[in-house]
Amino acid sequence: MKDMTLKAIADACDGTVYYDDKNIATETEATGVYLDSRKITEGSVFIATVGERVDGHSFIESVFKAGALGVICEKLPDKPYGPCILVKDSFKALKDVASYYRSKLTCKVIGITGSVGKTSTKEFIATVLSEKYKVCKTIGNFNNEVGMPLTILSAREDDEVLVLEMGINHFGEMERMSAIARPDMAVITNIANCHIEFLGDRDGVLKAKTAIFTGMKEGSHVFLNCDDDKLSTVSEALGLRPVFYGIKNKQSDYYVREYMTRGLLGTDAVIVSRVTGDTIPVSIKLPGEHMLYNALASAAVAESLDLDPDQIQAGICKVAATAGRGHIIQGNNYTIIDDCYNANPSAMKSALKLLSLSDTRKVAILGDMYELGDNAKALHREVGEAAGNTDIDVIICVGELSEAMYEGAHEALPAGDKEAVSVNEEDRTDYTGVRLIYFASKDMLKSKLPHVLHKGDSVLIKASHGMGFDEIVNILKDA
Repeated sequence: MKDMTLKAIADACDGTVYYDDKNIATETEATGVYLDSRKITEGSVFIATVGERVDGHSFIESVFKAGALGVICEKLPDKPYGPCILVKDSFKALKDVASYYRSKLTCKVIGITGSVGKTSTKEFIATVLSEKYKVCKTIGNFNNEVGMPLTILSAREDDEVLVLEMGINHFGEMERMSAIARPDMAVITNIANCHIEFLGDRDGVLKAKTAIFTGMKEGSHVFLNCDDDKLSTVSEALGLRPVFYGIKNKQSDYYVREYMTRGLLGTDAVIVSRVTGDTIPVSIKLPGEHMLYNALASAAVAESLDLDPDQIQAGICKVAATAGRGHIIQGNNYTIIDDCYNANPSAMKSALKLLSLSDTRKVAILGDMYELGDNAKALHREVGEAAGNTDIDVIICVGELSEAMYEGAHEALPAGDKEAVSVNEEDRTDYTGVRLIYFASKDMLKSKLPHVLHKGDSVLIKASHGMGFDEIVNILKDA
């Protein structure tokens, strides 16, 4: 890692070096920086943090045995196992070190935020850009104030593009993250009723998300979804007109001229660039209309970085789903749409549209959505109404908050279906003809799955991460 000696790291985080008998601090560059002691390899630096369950300081001896160059810590170990940088706050030190390292990187940094679709948009952009450049990207859910700095620290000198997913749920977080990342380009996917427990309403979400601009230079490129009514009002950013992309608005800079769905197998489309005049036919392997927005965003960013239509076409074709985010799993008995990583009303409705593309019996297993504040009940009811107005064969609502979802679906169902509605009954095993079911808990649902599902069903599994619905995914995969 260029210029990442222990002395430089200590200076960056306002720390003091101890136990450096061999003068390592000024001579040797670190090979990596990690919070997880299990990732330590020869020459890397470990940041010891105090967590809710584990104190990283207890691993200081073991990381030096694993070859650590040094340790950043809030308290010195009893013995001088190796060079230690003493700081007041290890988490702050992580951010300071990442900010310093960012200043040494020469790669283009792309920041991606928004309420829904950040991860899939990140995957599209990173995969497409990999057709021309060496790309480093956010892995897993490393998109918050701890994960994003770690992603920056994972970049290496030969990386040409760094794609950062930037997720927030409070005011002020994006400003701090943008100050560290200093993106050269920014993509905002949409503004939805997400984290409104802390952000108030969609106007609050817009304010919090567009704060990504605060860490960017004047004249940097910004890419916005113009089909979003909030983002479409952003007429200027960083001294330039944003680059807009959309499906509904054919006047956007990047739009879809035509598309044909292939159900759960994906979508074929033709992307048009008003910027270059290019027409790009693409085959998207991931299902759902919302994937068209991801493809448009990736095409817009790619053309700004001088990829040609053939490279864009090839990259979009290679994009694959990630676990928990619209991932189609073909099990022995069911086709599973694993979308259980997170949930908000907009994402729920998109997932329901995706399930509707199936040509088999369709079952939606929907759980609680968190961080919706005082509007939680109304928003769950709204999702239930949306579900009740689809052609989905069985709607299953699970969790305390989802009782309102069940009520909304009940009201929205056609009159002829209302007699087939059933609230959970402990001893019931026959759900023939039942269109809507409410279970108070995930455990209750688990015990009834064999009685509710039929072989060959397409099953959507969608809830906030805290519901632990990945357990349901694993049960159905192995069934």
